[in-house]
Amino acid sequence: YVQPINIKLYQNYPNPFNPSTKINYELRSALGGTNFVSLKVYYILGNKIIALVNEYKTAGSYDITFSATEEGLNLPSGVYFYSLEIDDIVVDSKKLLLLK
Repeated sequence: YVQPINIKLYQNYPNPFNPSTKINYELRSALGGTNFVSLKVYYILGNKIIALVNEYKTAGSYDITFSATEEGLNLPSGVYFYSLEIDDIVVDSKKLLLLK
């Protein structure tokens, strides 16, 4: 376990989106190493929709595609949130907008 020294969650693009969008994040560490990373999408009231990432990651830049229709999802237009957690600590959250 190495504490990341720089974590950055970027605004998704495009936003608003339909049906998919890219979410980028960066993990930087002075010593390298790995951390347990979770990237989850939530309804506006806080119920989890899906975990896009839920595994150990090394320092680096990551690019994830989220689709409102993946894995049987058929999400309606609306405001959603995505949250980046490192070792079970929420480090940042952003809002995304689905327009159909």
